[in-house]
Amino acid sequence: MRRGPGLFLKIAMVLGFAFLYAPILILMLYSFNASKLVTVWGGFSTRWYVELWSNTALLDAAWISVTVAATASTLATVLGVMAGYSLARVPRFLGRTLFSGMVLAPLVMPEVITGLSLLLAFISVSLDRGFLTIVFAHATFSMCYVAIVIQARLSGFDSSVEEAAEDLGARPATVFRRITLPLIMPGVISGWLLSFTLSLDDLVIASFTSGPGSTTLPMKIFSSVRLGVTPEINAIATILIGLVAFGTIFWSLALKRAEANRLKAAQ
Repeated sequence: MRRGPGLFLKIAMVLGFAFLYAPILILMLYSFNASKLVTVWGGFSTRWYVELWSNTALLDAAWISVTVAATASTLATVLGVMAGYSLARVPRFLGRTLFSGMVLAPLVMPEVITGLSLLLAFISVSLDRGFLTIVFAHATFSMCYVAIVIQARLSGFDSSVEEAAEDLGARPATVFRRITLPLIMPGVISGWLLSFTLSLDDLVIASFTSGPGSTTLPMKIFSSVRLGVTPEINAIATILIGLVAFGTIFWSLALKRAEANRLKAAQ
């Protein structure tokens, strides 16, 4: 007879979830605080959500962060799919070890080093810092996560379907577009969401590669901490948490339904 988790495991699980999510819940709770002091509860109110729409500096920073994250994650997904496909489908080629190391290097590279090296690279090519430099920087360090997801997805993928399509006369580009890509689409979407989250959260690399008029939301919040966190920051952070949570749940359910339909069709 299978026994359930013991009392110790239940307590450890509750403490673990509390450690991870209690600060987020507290932030969301104090976004509805009527007091101007974020650490003193003054009653329930939605005034800061109303006043948030008049805080143009904070809204502009949030819009820049979302736009940068969407653009960088799309670029990182394209590059990551190409890199992951090459590592999984081409077992031997000249410089494979070096290529693999360069793809995975951002995983272990300190963000300060990555940001500084990208800053020097942009200066050397006389590229003015701004929106594009942040996009290139975020795509550089997030594409490795996409490559790992795609490589892992393709490692357990039965290539006999691709070989059958090639035997029937399909070109490699057609095989990838009509067969491989739809089958690895859950991994592609997961990699895009992961890149989007990493870009939206980044502070260090964006600080090195940003310029005038390209201040992201993490940079804006970090600079505001020196003068004290305002209730509007709690409000916009709560909105972003809600959007990210909704997107994650939506795509998880969509991928689960697509996988169930695929298994049903295979039967």
